[in-house]
Amino acid sequence: MHTLILSISFSVAVSIFLKLAKRHAIRVDQAVAVNYLMAIGLCLWLLRPPLGSLFDQPAGSWAILILLGILLPSIFLVMAAAVRQVGIVLSDTAQRLSLLVPILAAFLMFGESLSGAKATGILVAFGALVCLVWRKAALAPAGSEIHASEIHASEIHALNDPHRDPHRPGNTATHGHRHGAWILLGVWAGYGTIDVLFKQMARLGSQFTSSLLLSFTLAALLIFAWLFLRRTRWHARSLASGLLLGAMNFSNIYFYIRAHQSFPENPTLVFAAMNIGVISVGTLVGAGLFGERPSRLNLLGIALALIAVFLLLPR
Repeated sequence: MHTLILSISFSVAVSIFLKLAKRHAIRVDQAVAVNYLMAIGLCLWLLRPPLGSLFDQPAGSWAILILLGILLPSIFLVMAAAVRQVGIVLSDTAQRLSLLVPILAAFLMFGESLSGAKATGILVAFGALVCLVWRKAALAPAGSEIHASEIHASEIHALNDPHRDPHRPGNTATHGHRHGAWILLGVWAGYGTIDVLFKQMARLGSQFTSSLLLSFTLAALLIFAWLFLRRTRWHARSLASGLLLGAMNFSNIYFYIRAHQSFPENPTLVFAAMNIGVISVGTLVGAGLFGERPSRLNLLGIALALIAVFLLLPR
């Protein structure tokens, strides 16, 4: 369980970083790019993957690491487009509801059995999710800044995108609605698929270190190529801050995979606990550090989250 707690803690730390990024004029896209370089360095230093056999991957693992290498930076861009098109509220709600994807995968792909306690736990988890995000959906004005508790670390996104118009509620035309719906579907499917792929990577055993290194490398190549194509003007503070972001994000992903390895027969516990745990802890951190007052419904969501995790614990 300590691996899951550590993963949640580092995820919230990434959320705090993103919360403070705009205040300190940090360009998140550049920080995210350097984040992958830092992750590569930490992977080489701490995990010591066998470089001599780095490309001797099982056939099935190549699909996993290539998909992760593409999706990790791509979902960052999709989320940025979603925020521009339909706003923060709907974009982040789609991200949170992506929990449905890995939970379905737990039963359809990973052979997890559905007991009465697990079914109840899943229902309580989604109830907690609704309570935790309800204030944002009901009260947040268009263009309001996203709370630190509302950002998932396994996937970092461009909420601070300098090209986003924070006052744009989205196109009201039919074409705009359809485009926005497709983007939200991409957010939902993208984040859910990343969770499933990390679970698959955890099943590789000791070979997951090589796959993790290769996926970080591909992600770095893609996002730097994107930045160069945009003729990005580099910002020293943003690049330097990416080192800190990379250390936190690497730790979050590493312990998330370890959590799956600790509970190989209960992926639902990891999927649900990670999602609602980040929002719950982030809500409390937001209240303590940033003066964000959680509503009674938010506090009920935290209580339901604890109950859900208890119900999902293996017996």
